[in-house]
Amino acid sequence: MNLFRLAGDMTHLFSILVLLLKIYATKSCSGISLKTQELLALVFLARYLDLFTDFVSIYNTIMKLVFIASSLAIVWCMRMHPMVKRTYDKELDTFRHYILLGASFFLALVVHEKFTFQEIFWAFSIYLEAVAILPQLVLLQRSGNVDNLTGQYVLFLGAYRALYILNWIYRYVTEPRFTRWIACVSGVVQTALYADFFYYYFISWKNNSKLKLPA
Repeated sequence: MNLFRLAGDMTHLFSILVLLLKIYATKSCSGISLKTQELLALVFLARYLDLFTDFVSIYNTIMKLVFIASSLAIVWCMRMHPMVKRTYDKELDTFRHYILLGASFFLALVVHEKFTFQEIFWAFSIYLEAVAILPQLVLLQRSGNVDNLTGQYVLFLGAYRALYILNWIYRYVTEPRFTRWIACVSGVVQTALYADFFYYYFISWKNNSKLKLPA
């Protein structure tokens, strides 16, 4: 494992910890898109179908279990926890996420590296992850003000994918047989979707002001 992938994994993990901190410490999910969280849960469930069939390393197995468990825990809290679910911004979280689901699955059937059950769902998870943040970004734009923990969650989630682009570049240079071009292209698209958020986050940090996204 190279440094870029490790940094990406730790940044991804930190983003989840920030979100869990927000939910459990404040008993609130205000500003968080349930639709994005459900899409991310599907991403991990589809990607890690090999969890109990292909062993890579203890680290790899633990990280897979952590991402699956944490994503399901977040969805459960937002849907079932008596205090948390009352704070959900249902009126603002209206993005038609089923379009993203259908488009991602169709693309996986058409563009994949190998036509097998596991590879199709792997491609589906990659395509879906690339666009899963859209409901979250739309919700933040509609709400206007963004609290610190929510802003940090989205920031670290975007930074994780940016670090993975560096990981893919490194692997392309150092591994002659590295061919995960689907992940590379999808990762670039995913990072680009965060560009606007990164810009306004930097401006608010520079001016020491509250983060606001234009409607």
